[in-house]
Amino acid sequence: MKAALENALDLADKSLEDSRIVVVGAGAAGIAVSNFLVEAGAKNILPVDSSGILRTDDENIYKAELAKNSLSSEESGGLSDALENADAVIGLSVGGLISQEMVKSMADDPIVFALANPDPEILPDEAREAGALITATGRSDFNNQVNNSLAFPGVFRGALDVQASEINEDMKLAASEAIREFVDPEIEKIVPETLDKELAMEIADMVKEAAKSSGVNRK
Repeated sequence: MKAALENALDLADKSLEDSRIVVVGAGAAGIAVSNFLVEAGAKNILPVDSSGILRTDDENIYKAELAKNSLSSEESGGLSDALENADAVIGLSVGGLISQEMVKSMADDPIVFALANPDPEILPDEAREAGALITATGRSDFNNQVNNSLAFPGVFRGALDVQASEINEDMKLAASEAIREFVDPEIEKIVPETLDKELAMEIADMVKEAAKSSGVNRK
């Protein structure tokens, strides 16, 4: 996710640190992605669930903690409010949730990752018609498939090679960097092809080094 988003932001002449990034969906995937992006340096993450922008007093302790560490601690409202002037949106929710009007309300050259499967939050052609510069989905029948299968073969290979006791944040960040550097990004190709064997070995090498540096390796 981080690799795809940073490559897309580079093409839009924006940065991870300064961009307003809305994450739609606050289940396990949405919370994990939001926390990972915060860990990677994103300063303006705004997570949203079915009730709207997350609240710091949410009964779900994971949502409440995320709200405290994001723009949710400063803002309120629904999805349409969150998307106003957003530089990027990452959909990890349900199909059809994002309208063209919402995309039109985003900042110039917005990035729309609609990753719900099988039906994305908004179809790529609809998002582009509404002004999106770069679109991505979780599906293989559209350009820019953003899927965890990009990372997992290499991450597991690297972890197994050094008998790592865990897969920590440093190893995840190393995998993201390997994916990001593996491709010369274009609007229709912000990440490598899924299951590229050379990519898997590149990720494995960087994950091994990260495991050794962070002291979780046994070999």
